[in-house]
Amino acid sequence: MTELPKISVSEQFCAWAAGLAAGDIPTDVRAALTAALLDFAGLCVAGRGLDYVGAMIRSWDGAGGDCTAIGHEGGMDSGGAALVNGTAAHGEDYDDTFEGTPVHTGAVILPAVLAAGERFGASGADVLRGAAAGTELMCRMALVAKTGIHRAGFHPTAVIGALGAAAAVCATLRLTPRQMTDALGIAGSFASGIIEYLAEGSWTKRLHAGWAAQCGIRAALLGREGFRGPRTVLEGEHGFFHGFANMATAPDFAPLTGALGADWHAARIAFKPYACGTMTQPFIDCAVMLRKKGIAAGDIDAMECKVGEGTVHRLWEPLAEKRKPTTPYSAKFSVPFCIAVGLIDGAAGLGQYTEARIADPGVLALAERISYRIDPANEYPANYTGHIRATLRDGSVVAVEQPHMRGGAREPMTADELAAKFRANVAFGGWTEARADELRAYCAGLFDAPDLSGLRAFRD
Repeated sequence: MTELPKISVSEQFCAWAAGLAAGDIPTDVRAALTAALLDFAGLCVAGRGLDYVGAMIRSWDGAGGDCTAIGHEGGMDSGGAALVNGTAAHGEDYDDTFEGTPVHTGAVILPAVLAAGERFGASGADVLRGAAAGTELMCRMALVAKTGIHRAGFHPTAVIGALGAAAAVCATLRLTPRQMTDALGIAGSFASGIIEYLAEGSWTKRLHAGWAAQCGIRAALLGREGFRGPRTVLEGEHGFFHGFANMATAPDFAPLTGALGADWHAARIAFKPYACGTMTQPFIDCAVMLRKKGIAAGDIDAMECKVGEGTVHRLWEPLAEKRKPTTPYSAKFSVPFCIAVGLIDGAAGLGQYTEARIADPGVLALAERISYRIDPANEYPANYTGHIRATLRDGSVVAVEQPHMRGGAREPMTADELAAKFRANVAFGGWTEARADELRAYCAGLFDAPDLSGLRAFRD
């Protein structure tokens, strides 16, 4: 048995997070979290009528409660609201992401802090503090593991998210460092989420963010009541990274505790322009570039993409499935399909991932002609890039490249672009422009609100 540290990694983070005040949160972090809240709320409305969200609501056997599932009738208990909102926000894979290694923070952290805040009478400033602490923990944990969690067969958003949500709820409820440390230790045993959904595009990934959010609430409440969790949950011999990450060397925890409060990864959250997997985004931009050059699907003999090795097992293989996705959800994690609709439709929004589009002969014929080549110099996961080398029927070759993720730190989406995405998502969910304006105004002022009672206005 290895000797236990006097102060664990978890204790170091919790000492900082528990002492965080709303005034300590820099302007750029607050702005990023406000944008994330708007993006999240629009996605909750977009998902309100979808089949998997309906199944989630019907499955929850709680008898009502004080908390809001956005766009749905009545109240739910805190766990139910967090689960439904997180599932709706993440379900179309259109939610925010982190460029250091792909992890989705908003769909985990925001449903957790909103439900806990609504249930226990927290202020908007409390919710801001919790959102900042939880988002920062998720980003920093992702940097420790980088590609290791995916290699181990787990979904980083799911397993990291349970601990991030626990920290977020603890900070929202002003728990002590000891209570938060216990909560993180407990959340380590709640964490779950395998990536076998990739095989045929089944629905399980859709629930990972919501499941992590409700796990975080439960862990925080257990910690508040004195239930003990391992303080070495992160670095322990049988801790989180031992169980959930396949790493060639021992993890370096410097990214988790270094420069806390000085260097905020939460300020650099990326927002997706397309409704599909994170690393597919730059390739769609490349397809749109080809379209703008006047190149049509019928002009193309073959397309080859240079890719990062770490993306192959999720986005390129098995190649037969990726070229002809079994379900619309599977298509979201297929670079060949995403490129095909990007070139043919000039778009990759909610309307591109449907039963009709995955059966379209023109889309499938183009996807069949798309292949990949691993580029050893690819920067993934530090940077998400796209590259297509298209060989045309006349023998000419056209190459295009997207050097980074549009919507990320190197090329952020503008406020107008985020607002347009929000409006489109709310319209997809069946709400009027007036209703969209009300929700947008509420999101803009939530972190200054005395409480979260205003959320009830967005039940249907």
